[in-house]
Amino acid sequence: MKQREQMDESMEMDHSAHEHHEMNHSMSDHQQMNHEMHGHEDHEMDHSGMDHSMHMGNFKQKFWLSLILAIPIIVLSPMMGMQLPFQFTFPGSEWVVLVLATILFVYGGQPFLSGAKMELQMKSPAMMTLITMGISVSYIYSLYSFVANKMNPAAHVMDFFWELATLIVIMLLGHWVEMSAVSNASNALKKLAELLPDEVNKIEADGSTKKVKLQEIKKADRLLVRAGDKMPTDGEITDGSTIVDESAVTGESKGVQKTVGDSVIGGSVNGDGTIQLKVTGTGEDGYLAKVMTMVKQAQQEKSKLESISDKVAKWLFYIALAAGIVTFIVWLAVADLPKALDRMVTVFVIACPHALGLAIPLVIARSTSLAAKNGLLLKSRQALEQGNQLDYIFLDKTGTLTEGQFTVTGVESLTEMDKTEVLKYIGALEAQTNHPLAVGVMNYLTAEKIEPYQGTDISTLKGIGVKGSVEGHQVILANQKEIEKRQLTIDPEKLKDYQAQGNTISFLLIDDRLVAFFAMGDTLKPQVKEFIKSLRDNGIEPVMLTGDNQEAAKAVANYLDIKKFYSELLPDDKEKIIKDYTDKGKKVMMVGDGINDAPALARASIGMAIGAGTDIAIDSADVVLTNSNLQDILKFVRLAKRTHSKMIQNLWWGAGYNILAIPLAAGVLAPIGILLSPAVGAILMSLSTIIVAINAMMLNV
Repeated sequence: MKQREQMDESMEMDHSAHEHHEMNHSMSDHQQMNHEMHGHEDHEMDHSGMDHSMHMGNFKQKFWLSLILAIPIIVLSPMMGMQLPFQFTFPGSEWVVLVLATILFVYGGQPFLSGAKMELQMKSPAMMTLITMGISVSYIYSLYSFVANKMNPAAHVMDFFWELATLIVIMLLGHWVEMSAVSNASNALKKLAELLPDEVNKIEADGSTKKVKLQEIKKADRLLVRAGDKMPTDGEITDGSTIVDESAVTGESKGVQKTVGDSVIGGSVNGDGTIQLKVTGTGEDGYLAKVMTMVKQAQQEKSKLESISDKVAKWLFYIALAAGIVTFIVWLAVADLPKALDRMVTVFVIACPHALGLAIPLVIARSTSLAAKNGLLLKSRQALEQGNQLDYIFLDKTGTLTEGQFTVTGVESLTEMDKTEVLKYIGALEAQTNHPLAVGVMNYLTAEKIEPYQGTDISTLKGIGVKGSVEGHQVILANQKEIEKRQLTIDPEKLKDYQAQGNTISFLLIDDRLVAFFAMGDTLKPQVKEFIKSLRDNGIEPVMLTGDNQEAAKAVANYLDIKKFYSELLPDDKEKIIKDYTDKGKKVMMVGDGINDAPALARASIGMAIGAGTDIAIDSADVVLTNSNLQDILKFVRLAKRTHSKMIQNLWWGAGYNILAIPLAAGVLAPIGILLSPAVGAILMSLSTIIVAINAMMLNV
């Protein structure tokens, strides 16, 4: 791994037309591979942005059933002692309310009770603990009220069944709204395992083949992999040659030529050759297994980050707990036990406002809707909170900054010969070879509907390129070193733009006369230069990450004016770089598209996947660019800032009234005759809920 910052532009590149296909992004040099992956399929991930509630049942179902239970309670019991116009009672209605409230508390309150238990075990009380305090106090005190009123009807002890019912229903609604707005789970680990076949062709000692389960394969076993099959394990080729498509694993678009002695990655796709492999590793040693481990660890660590609403809820819990206890002690000293209990319970119930349960979910629902209209799929609320102040955006090169398609990027004639004629000669030589560059040329000719000439006597010139006879002429495809050796001149300005973008350039010689050159590479996406500039204008520093070699990476970085980049990276290198920055307290976004990007996507403050990338990268990310348009990243940055602002506003509206309501409910102004009645507290609570909803709907990009 090498960091290159603001390097000299003049870097000579060797572009052999047929030997430059040695791919530095091949993972063969550093992975000894085998994948008994199926043992990992049941591993579950704590996806970032999902709180404890994600693991506590179906909120949608609980909401609707709880609503059915709550409606009779709302109709039959007063709101903090205040009779509403639509309410009524009948003989025995208090028993109906008690039974329904008990069922509602046990059933509808279960996710919050379980969540509070988890938070307290982690010694970090937050939203679930605050909600649990509110509903538990409401229910227990209401039970006391029921018994007290039955024993002494003249007492008229106020109950909180109405508050219990509405609090549970609204909090369930808030969690359901949030969960429906973002992705419910990450399938990255499962999809990684699915890259491998269930059965493999094992070569027996007598040379015969036998289909066996992948789990039965051991180190040093020999396997047969036919054309078009997935590589079942990491291994070393012992017989045959082929071109391997590693795009699903590495994200790199260019096929990799493999022959005897080369290593392959499990999950990559064999091309047109039948090969034999020797398994070189088992289980946890495999490439995909290691990627899975990194993704899981990164997501688990990131899931521990505390959300804004949880921080607010934590402080509200401590404040309410302290205020309630102090209130009880003071009122017990100046009044009686029933009065002290009444004041304490009022403080606890008011401390858990209904609006707090909707403050963030309504903003997230509105934000995800706006994002979808602007080419963004938001999968995590955490992304919206972390995206407020980004320091760096790390960009994978292939498939993110580039189109991810290795092809002919330019053809320049240096004589009177036109472009089509040039390509016919080039195709004549490339049609009879199967290296990755030749495949790229032929795919381009097919797309352009150009029929190449027929070539004969095709042979490889070591260190130069390839030669043959075409249309009665001696034709050579050569690299730049050969052109310089022959002292053939070409205007450097013609090559400059292609070289600046990291293209591989080959030259066409006909009868020893230089007639044309063509460039091959992965073309940069439109407006990528403007995108990089816009990032800096927004105070965000772009950083490029790539598995490409130093020279190719430097060329692209210089062309795009990216000051900092890291080249020759392995998948775990990307994740380590991201971790290094986040450990220093930097807020970073990672944008990528390949399986090798998945650990870095999971590790970053925000992982953003290109919509055209691999499923594993998409599932490991917090945000997906559905249109693969880099300009949409800027829309996300703007949306994140505005969403964060709305979240803060709503939290103030949802919980800020407590600053006034809790002290008044506690009775700090009682000596001068001012005491907040429960009914007034309920009205304030309702107003804050309405304001929160309206404020969330006012969010715009």
